[in-house]
Amino acid sequence: MKLLLKWLIMAVSIIIAAYFIPGVRVGSFLSAVWVALFLGVVNVLVRPVLIFITLPINVLTLGLFTFVINAALILLASSVIKGFEVSGFWWAVLYGIVLSIVNYLLNLIIQPGRE
Repeated sequence: MKLLLKWLIMAVSIIIAAYFIPGVRVGSFLSAVWVALFLGVVNVLVRPVLIFITLPINVLTLGLFTFVINAALILLASSVIKGFEVSGFWWAVLYGIVLSIVNYLLNLIIQPGRE
């Protein structure tokens, strides 16, 4: 149940963050749900490998290269999922930052796990 709630919170976060970033377009709530699922799976399976491979450059940039990895994953989601469009790399970087903030705030408000 918690996983489903987190998934829906992420989908809502995707729509809200896209509202604030002019370079990102989400066609429908269903597209946002698919993006949330895709990003969740990619963050679990691919992101740790990318972080490990880019560890030296990540250390040199004091972790800022993680923004590049997040932007690349968002652009990957944009190329795979219909109804989700990102105009360019810098929009993906900005979208990743805003998405993280919105998702954090929504999770704070809803507080899954507390009954």
